[in-house]
Amino acid sequence: MSGRHLYDEIGGSYGAYRRPDPRIAAAIVRALGDADSVVNVGAGTGSYEPTDRGVVAVEPALAMIRQRGPGRAPVVQASASALPFPAAAFAASLAVLTIHHWRDRWEGLAELKRVARRRVVLVTWDPAWPGFWLTDDYFPALMTIDRPLFPTIEELRRALGNIEVQPVPIPHDCTDGFLGAYWRRPHAFLDAGVRGAISTFTKLATLEPGLERLRRDLDDGSWHRRHAHLLAESALDLGYRLIVASRP
Repeated sequence: MSGRHLYDEIGGSYGAYRRPDPRIAAAIVRALGDADSVVNVGAGTGSYEPTDRGVVAVEPALAMIRQRGPGRAPVVQASASALPFPAAAFAASLAVLTIHHWRDRWEGLAELKRVARRRVVLVTWDPAWPGFWLTDDYFPALMTIDRPLFPTIEELRRALGNIEVQPVPIPHDCTDGFLGAYWRRPHAFLDAGVRGAISTFTKLATLEPGLERLRRDLDDGSWHRRHAHLLAESALDLGYRLIVASRP
């Protein structure tokens, strides 16, 4: 594999902010069922790799591979669109919040099907979802950037065949710092480290106007007056979805 990946540029401290959330991990393990071998595509630092079965990781960015700790699954540097494995090499293929980074998502989805004997498991985001307060009030450009990058549910159905679609409610204290993780912790978005671990923020032309509005609204209490109802919620549906495609 040649060339540099986005996370070769921004992934240096990814592991500090993107720690697997145990509740999301449990949902993924349930979706994998009794599959005894799994290829984790776009594996990053190794989040959500089950430890109770054989796993091989695939990751294109060296910056991410270098952050995989001891005891992680063996990793192959490769891209989703050209998996270096024979057909039906694994019982299941897994891809967690990675499709939006693939150069060719249709080739990548076809590869997930090709190497899986029994099922394909994805965690993704539904681009039909309207967004939430961060994108509505402060950074609307995030939705403009992200929506074209994620396949719709209907597109996933066409690519993978019959699929089961399950909501993934995001806990208020989610430990995996993707975009929706801090929906009840607005101060977190003022942290440059938090933003640096969220790929879409790195693509914005300017951050300061939105950050200044957020700082002001937190300082004068406007945010809490508008969103006080969120403080009583323990989890929220923000459009993240678990997709399971069973292979015939």
